[in-house]
Amino acid sequence: MPENPENPDPARSPQSPPQSPPQSPTRPGERVVRTLDARTLRGLAHPLRIRLLSVLRNDGPATASQLAGVLGESSGATSYHLRQLAAYGFVEDAPEHGKGRERWWRAVYDGTRFDDRLSDDPDPAVRGAADMFLHEIATVHAQELATWLGNAHRWSPEWRRASDMSDYTVRLTPERSHELILKMHELIQTYRDAEPADRADEPEGTTPVRFHLHAFPRTTA
Repeated sequence: MPENPENPDPARSPQSPPQSPPQSPTRPGERVVRTLDARTLRGLAHPLRIRLLSVLRNDGPATASQLAGVLGESSGATSYHLRQLAAYGFVEDAPEHGKGRERWWRAVYDGTRFDDRLSDDPDPAVRGAADMFLHEIATVHAQELATWLGNAHRWSPEWRRASDMSDYTVRLTPERSHELILKMHELIQTYRDAEPADRADEPEGTTPVRFHLHAFPRTTA
């Protein structure tokens, strides 16, 4: 969902090369993003797994029962899919939160990056997983926007003015479109880099803000 379904948050990376799982951050507060390959894509390409991972990234460690309550699923289903996510390296135990027999889970990475070349993989199973993954991210984005519109009246006028729902049409070549996308990603990253390492140091009124970036060609008459 692009890097962080960022946050998601998963993120899409145009023409990004395959990568092995990233190492630990080199500095405090640095985000660690995992680029999907054919194997890990198949492990993540399930609607409930994508949503479980998103909740763990956005809200922190939780148990299968807690996640079931948040997502309106059975604890048996969330438990099974959490174990599958763990098998593919997306989540891990968070024993410091556990009490008694409770099993807590946390996300291993801050974001997920999609390599567009997976959509052209020679294996039809990989192409199918890529299609399912991208359509689920689009569904999540639509649901998040609809939720905001349905609840905007509950936010202050300042936050309503600070929201945006715009679209533009620009005539570009594929190379120029790719260049523009990367520039927008880089600009957003400068704001991420400016976030304090400790949330206690954030300015008053700070809250998570979601940015959706969609770019695609359209036919003309």
